[in-house]
Amino acid sequence: MTTTFSRRAALLSAGAGLGLLAAPRLLRAQGSTEITVHYAQPYIYKESYDAILAGFARQEPGIKVNFVTTPNYEEGAQLLLRQATTNQLPDLSYQGFNRLRVFAERGIAQDLTPLLAQEGNPAQQGYTPNLLQLAHFGGMQSGLAYAASNPVCFFNADLVKRAGGDPENFPKDWNGVLELAAKIDKLGDGVEGMWFTWSGDDWMFSALLFGHGGRMLNADETDVGFAGAEGLGALTLIDRMVKQGGMPNLTAAAARQAFAAGKLGMIFQTTAQVRGAVASVGKSFDLRTTEMPVIDAQKGRLPTGGAAGMLTAKDPAKRAAAWKFLRYSTGPEGQAMMVQNTGYLPCNQLAIDEDRYLGAFYRENPLFMPAVRQLPISIPWYAFPGSNSVRVTQTMVDNLARIVEQRATPAQVQADMAAEVRRLLPRKS
Repeated sequence: MTTTFSRRAALLSAGAGLGLLAAPRLLRAQGSTEITVHYAQPYIYKESYDAILAGFARQEPGIKVNFVTTPNYEEGAQLLLRQATTNQLPDLSYQGFNRLRVFAERGIAQDLTPLLAQEGNPAQQGYTPNLLQLAHFGGMQSGLAYAASNPVCFFNADLVKRAGGDPENFPKDWNGVLELAAKIDKLGDGVEGMWFTWSGDDWMFSALLFGHGGRMLNADETDVGFAGAEGLGALTLIDRMVKQGGMPNLTAAAARQAFAAGKLGMIFQTTAQVRGAVASVGKSFDLRTTEMPVIDAQKGRLPTGGAAGMLTAKDPAKRAAAWKFLRYSTGPEGQAMMVQNTGYLPCNQLAIDEDRYLGAFYRENPLFMPAVRQLPISIPWYAFPGSNSVRVTQTMVDNLARIVEQRATPAQVQADMAAEVRRLLPRKS
């Protein structure tokens, strides 16, 4: 099923966004409690945090919030790991789901279970067990989910038509996708067929691996799980994207720019980019979104990306203030603001269920719906164990680059990547 973004929805969303964009980045307030809050990817998240900050300031005028940002989750994790050694941690940090584990295992993240229990039944506040599980690592509630996503396909319906495709019946399997991408790639005039987000982290590779029914590590986490047929299938698919689908070797930013300029037929990326895509494309072409194909209809799954708020404050007053901000940002009101200003899925059941929060929004913004439809096959973003988790991710990205640049075959990359990741895994006693 494909989804079309209506002009009326665009105008409504733009109007709402203008009001939220006016929210200041830093609100000064009467009072003595000041906290530092870290988050990553401001190019996606800034408007949502600014909107939440404005709402929070009205509710808690005695708390002053300072934001610190990093370009991506990986740099955010590295920043906090460095700051932990010098006792310079922020009071609250929103980390990628796959990075919470290392903070829980190192004792940097605080267990939120007691704080949740003090406020009653978490489920009645919208924190259902499946949503809490997204940030449950190290045997504790190491965070509260703030934003969730899964990978979707954005496509230029005008280019699809020019290539002889039917935007109303976009291919549902990878063979059909690659065939259509090849036709778009042959249109000429600098038009490329497709682009798949392979760089930055391991999330989109895991989407292909999980789509084959595979896993990152084996059940007891003693060895890699992508050294078999599922891993080779995922890597081969990336190779086919280059050879058959006309995928250029672009950075994520360059690919998004090419897509917005009408020079890229389709782009596979996080649903979090929906709001940005709408703004950058404007009325240039007919923008649509649809679900991402999975290979194994029975066992195929997709990873849940996104971030969770992790409490690190030790000073009692700052800890109480940071907890209030975390609760507001992950509560139904904050979650509605987050969704409306990004493309992420809500992480509070009240925001999902109660029409006053997001009911009208989803009816008027159908571009967001493919990700919602994929929720039944979405599983947590895998978090590698041990202190080398960031290095593991970079190792995988570096190896994927060899396929995109056509410097190695999928089989060569699989063997090298498996060997390198094995060396970085913690040794079992």
